[in-house]
Amino acid sequence: MKIIVDTERQALLCEGCEGYAEHPLYSDRAFEILSDLWVKVGWNQKYAYSFTWFGRPIIQLPEDVLRIQELIHRVKPDVLVETGVAHGGSLVFYATLCRAMGRGRVIGVDIEIRPANRRAIEAHPLSSGIELIEGDSAAMATVATVRDRIRPGETVLVILDSCHTKAHVRRELEAYCGLVSPGSYIVATDGIMKDLHDVPRGQPEWIDDHPTAAAAEFAAAHPEFALEQPPWEFNESTLRRNITYWPGAYLRRVV
Repeated sequence: MKIIVDTERQALLCEGCEGYAEHPLYSDRAFEILSDLWVKVGWNQKYAYSFTWFGRPIIQLPEDVLRIQELIHRVKPDVLVETGVAHGGSLVFYATLCRAMGRGRVIGVDIEIRPANRRAIEAHPLSSGIELIEGDSAAMATVATVRDRIRPGETVLVILDSCHTKAHVRRELEAYCGLVSPGSYIVATDGIMKDLHDVPRGQPEWIDDHPTAAAAEFAAAHPEFALEQPPWEFNESTLRRNITYWPGAYLRRVV
């Protein structure tokens, strides 16, 4: 697609496979088009690798951090399970929210937790609210260990942020969906890969091999889950769409 921003005419001009279109520059559609491009360029330039939360790298798009915070506040889980630990910033973020709400704890699962990251997480002031489990996140033994940490009647929310291939995410969805409480969610992050197959750091196979495809396939096979963006808690704009690395990620358990 060719995009021209004409600030004098206050217009956004787009030319691509669907033909030519012109949008007012100060419009919802122009904002969406520019945001999509900003997300792609920012991902390639590793923009998300420039943030920390309470001293730990978080590696998330800021809007995704705020949106998941809104969801956690609404669901108020007793247990939040995240697959994929990395530097632990997301775990610390979730533990911060649990501490602020006065309820909840966090379980982080990864096939390999690097010793330096483990030491940093375990030494963090919020470490009492975080448990680390090392193992293949989709393996039966690992899932059983997670299940053993959950008490009857607890509200559980699951965030999948480990290996992002369609096959692995599909395995994780099947492995963890039974832990998710009615009204809560399982979130398959980083489906943005489908839009990054043509950027310099992308991979051609990502056009089909990504978490969004896994989530859609899972939803089609599991009517007890609805694939839907959680409603925004507050909105005085006319915008309706997230600026996100997590398109098509949110699966709500309806029964």
